Amino acid sequence: MKIEKKPQVTFYPCPVVLVTSCDENAKPNIITLSWVGVTCSDPPMIGVAIRPQRYSYQLIKKMKEFVINIPTVDVLKQTDFCGMISGQKYDKFSESGLTPEIASKVKPPLIRECPVNLECILKNAIKLGTHDLFLGEIVSVHIDSNVLNEKGDIDYSKLSPIIYMPEEYWSLGKRLGVYGFSRKTSK
Repeated sequence: MKIEKKPQVTFYPCPVVLVTSCDENAKPNIITLSWVGVTCSDPPMIGVAIRPQRYSYQLIKKMKEFVINIPTVDVLKQTDFCGMISGQKYDKFSESGLTPEIASKVKPPLIRECPVNLECILKNAIKLGTHDLFLGEIVSVHIDSNVLNEKGDIDYSKLSPIIYMPEEYWSLGKRLGVYGFSRKTSK
């Protein structure tokens, strides 16, 4: 038997990302987010939900650029830390020990310790309630060569992304199948 509850966010798992942004003087900032997802494949777009009170919200709204950096469990402590302090008061790169790298198409930096980085241009911002949804077009992708397979695609077995469940961080387990496997095996 199922129990009905009042409307709430009970969606899981949520990927954890580090979003970099910068001010007009190119001073970078990092925000940890888990409300993020693909919104379009052509053009490639991603959405991130941010509260207007957050420092990164103002930076992205003004500069119209950001980078999605996908961390691994190796930098879990730094990832959590970047979500606990404000970039208005602290330099999150120096405080966390994460390393900024120059992006090719946008001003905000990539994070070296994250094996996948998506440079984005803000296309739209939608007011929702407690959060606004920023829709960014992915204009460049950077992938560490050591996580690629012989075809040049990401080998997901070489990654340990972080996922967020309410109040807890988790990692992914094992591969269960490939897209379309149910049609190949059923007859």
